[in-house]
Amino acid sequence: MIIARSPLRISIGGGGTDLPSYYEQHGGFLIAAAIDKYVYITLHQTFINEMIIKYSQMERVASIEDIQHPIIREAAKLLGIKELNLELTSMADIPAGTGLGSSGSFTTALLKVFHHYKKNLIHPKELAEQACLIEIGLLKEPTGKQDQYIASYGGINCFEFEKNGEVKAWPLNLSTESLFNLEDNLLLFFTGYSRSAGSILKEQDQKSKSADAQMIENLHYVKELGYQIKDALESGNLREFGSLMNEHWQFKKRRSGSMSNPDIDRWYELALQNGALGGKLIGAGGGGFLMFYTEEKVKLRHAMRGAGLTEVRFRFEFEGTKIVV
Repeated sequence: MIIARSPLRISIGGGGTDLPSYYEQHGGFLIAAAIDKYVYITLHQTFINEMIIKYSQMERVASIEDIQHPIIREAAKLLGIKELNLELTSMADIPAGTGLGSSGSFTTALLKVFHHYKKNLIHPKELAEQACLIEIGLLKEPTGKQDQYIASYGGINCFEFEKNGEVKAWPLNLSTESLFNLEDNLLLFFTGYSRSAGSILKEQDQKSKSADAQMIENLHYVKELGYQIKDALESGNLREFGSLMNEHWQFKKRRSGSMSNPDIDRWYELALQNGALGGKLIGAGGGGFLMFYTEEKVKLRHAMRGAGLTEVRFRFEFEGTKIVV
């Protein structure tokens, strides 16, 4: 049996500038961090001449072309998987549709399993590029590249997205003290809402392609905030980071009427009143997880728990997509 795991992620700053509709014209920049919550893919051989695939549904197919799950089908075709006597299963610590980049983590873990099965060695950059090829190039999903790259690399990284499609990646230069304080003071709360990122990202994608002035200016400013957040974190000014997070969220909300809702707005204001210096909704928006930076963790936890939100505690993850068995 082969088992791969791929970390989920949180966006630190600059999110949204990794969509081709934006970076191919203007270049993108963001900071993302992998966390110790994972998507797992298992693969083993069976004694029957059909492929068994288990995710939220179950498939039994007699050919690769018959696979209904689009990412699994395209990954198998890309890697030249011919054998049918295989059983493939996916599991995750956090359900899909919650803004933590599960699709990118699923795709990188799947590719890692297939490469290991084929006895291929693959660099994290190549793994991320193949995952992007499947999701963006072949399946035409209106998604960005950060999920695939941060899942492949792990850690806390800066990513620049060049106009020609190249991606430059390097670690955020955090001191040990700042790293520990950032990890301790970022709190993650589940809103209870799950959603597909597709509709919100599709709206951004279409507006960017049509050169909508408001959308382009919004993304320009969010990219600049990403660079400001980098400077604040690398200089150890975490309170400034909290303030920039708040500004980042206010601009992010303007991209779509579906970005937030009255409950999310109410919880966000409650957090600011109870010790949060700033925060944001992780992912494309509309649901998932609220993340806050605070130096008053007990007070904020009590307030959010009282409002009915569930905290998910996490640590940063520095291994990236890997084979564990």
